[in-house]
Order: sequence, then structure tokens, then C-alpha cells
Amino acid sequence: MSGNVLDVNESTFQTEVLESSKPVLVDFWAPWCGPCRMVVPVVEAVADEYADQLKVVKVNVDNNQNTAAAYGVMSIPTLAVFKNGEMVQRLVGYLPKKDLTQVIDEVL
Repeated sequence: MSGNVLDVNESTFQTEVLESSKPVLVDFWAPWCGPCRMVVPVVEAVADEYADQLKVVKVNVDNNQNTAAAYGVMSIPTLAVFKNGEMVQRLVGYLPKKDLTQVIDEVL
């Protein structure tokens, strides 16, 4: 895992995501999910490329069901962009890097 991607759980979500001074890309995933594994290199590349402007975190939905439910995560992978404590974008399923960076650029 990239050094720029942080694992977040229900006890750290508030601080790391909702109270972050930077926009945050949240990858809601599970270890058994094939498309989740496919999106890992994309998420890690974005984390490295946008390290100065964007925080990137992963939330394992199996271990953090309350957080996933609170944000309406029904399918994984779900990538959500939070800004100022609010979800401003939600993307479901695998996305190529160029599509993900386009969404991030709009938010930034």
C-alpha cells in the first residue's frame, strides 16, 4: 500500500475525514471484492500524485459497517470525495485513473 494511503476505521473517520483541512478521497472496499483490488493501483497513484492537495483513506466496509451505512455505501468499491466534512462526490465501481483525476480536479 502506498505510504500516502491511510487506513481509517469508525473511531478515526471523524478526525481523519470529516475534520480534515484538505479534501479527502475515501475508498470504501472489502478484501474479498475483485473490483476493489483492481482499483487499488489507481487509488495509490492518485494518493501519490495529489499528496500535497488531497488526503486518501481506505475504509474496510466489513469492519466498519456503521460508517458505510451512514454514507449509503451499497456497492463496492465506492469512492467518495469529502470536502469540509461533506460528501461532494460519490463514484461506484472501478474507474480509470483519468476519470478519477478529472473528478478530483473539479473538487479541488
